Amino acid sequence: MDGKARMKKIVLIGPVYPYRGGISHYTGLMYRELAKHYEVEMISYKMQYPKFLFRKEQRDYENESFKIEQTNFMINTANPFNIIRTARYIRKKKPDMVLIQWWHPYFAPCYFLLAKFMGKQNITFVCHNVFPHERFPLDKKLTRLTLKNGTHFIVHAKEEQTELKQIMSHPDCQVTPHPSYNAFCFEHMTKAQARERLGLLADEKVLLFFGFVRPYKGLKYLINAMPRVKECLGNIKLLVVGEFAGPDDKAAYIRQIKELSAADAALEASILIYDGYTPDREVEQYFAASDMVVLPYESATQSGIVQIAYGFGKPVVVTDVGGLPDVVSHDRTGYVVPPRDEKALAEAIVRYFTGHKEAEFAGNIAAEAYRFSWERMGEVVGRWI
Repeated sequence: MDGKARMKKIVLIGPVYPYRGGISHYTGLMYRELAKHYEVEMISYKMQYPKFLFRKEQRDYENESFKIEQTNFMINTANPFNIIRTARYIRKKKPDMVLIQWWHPYFAPCYFLLAKFMGKQNITFVCHNVFPHERFPLDKKLTRLTLKNGTHFIVHAKEEQTELKQIMSHPDCQVTPHPSYNAFCFEHMTKAQARERLGLLADEKVLLFFGFVRPYKGLKYLINAMPRVKECLGNIKLLVVGEFAGPDDKAAYIRQIKELSAADAALEASILIYDGYTPDREVEQYFAASDMVVLPYESATQSGIVQIAYGFGKPVVVTDVGGLPDVVSHDRTGYVVPPRDEKALAEAIVRYFTGHKEAEFAGNIAAEAYRFSWERMGEVVGRWI
């Protein structure tokens, strides 16, 4: 990017520290990359979701490593007068690009008003999900209403591009892999250090399921695969680290584990549940301690969990859904297996350990680092500014 490009202006809109979650991390890391080359103003939310829609804590102040100084927290997503004022503020800035994070139709009225009152702008939507994971009536219409105001689109999976084409004819769309998250390596823990902290043995084989626990993420299939995995590999642990949708959901998984343990009493001790939101500074210990990260999803668009795993040099097992196969080189950086197939999950896990693939896969992941770099993402954005 040349010197002139450095002077161009981008307004970046989306969640950022102290808001929780992967898209907040993504937006903060995107800001840092773009700020190397452009004048970037970060605009986030004064109010992201009303409490009656999102009852859990929306912010996490414990880790300032993702903090973006001088972020303008000005958007109240439920206040049309506030949104119109924000749009006029952006219009006065005369940016060369307005870059908006899109992942749920809840934001449709907000972003629709922003687009209408900003005037003619070069608007790029980064579509983490074109349509939401949990579909609902009118979601397609709300998505079309908003995204039709975009000039360009970035998606992280071919499936997302296909969905975008359902609501727009010939969108100017770039499919590019979700960048890796290596920003969680705060302490650069060794596997031994992380395991000591978690009370795990050095010679155990450790699997990790990480992130919000939702039915579509297929945890039940991974749990069902564990007796076969344990029979073949012996000393193994599965760490289930994440926030459950509700107490009933967690109870259902615990019942499933207890039922499986009737045939093998030691199985229950092999599955460790760490319930609750994981603060940013606690993420490292789980990935550093693990040998392999497993995403047994029933459906997906793409997942930041794969990118966190790659950031720690860890291989993955994913299912052949959505954009997951796009970012996993089968038998090189991980394995791609059919969804809802506990036998295939077990076989992939066993194959990795019995084949002693750790060094080989870690080297392959390192070799693909540029493909998943934020530098590459900056170059994609730069094509349109």
